[in-house]
Amino acid sequence: VQLVESGGGLVQAGGSLRLSCAASGRALSSIDMGWYRQALGKEREFVAAITWNGAATNYLYSVKGRFTISRDNAKNTVYLQMNSLKPEDTATYYCNAADRQLNWGQGTQVTVST
Repeated sequence: VQLVESGGGLVQAGGSLRLSCAASGRALSSIDMGWYRQALGKEREFVAAITWNGAATNYLYSVKGRFTISRDNAKNTVYLQMNSLKPEDTATYYCNAADRQLNWGQGTQVTVST
């Protein structure tokens, strides 16, 4: 499966972005999915996850209430709506299965300025 992340960019603190993760080569409809991020010089960390049917979600504590993960299985796409962005959210964002067993994509860069 190939995962392609998009929707990143440069935004001022307090702004919003919507990230998309489109998959090809395999249906994601039976897979719990997640978003992850890696800031420069830091380890990749979990951000959010959603079950295969969208029934349940889970978030990194620092993004809870600001980020929303969702999915459209008909479009084979997972989304991350990011509101009230902070400079500490600056990172490259990736999607993958919740168990991180799929091939990583190239990610999409999110930069939040003060």
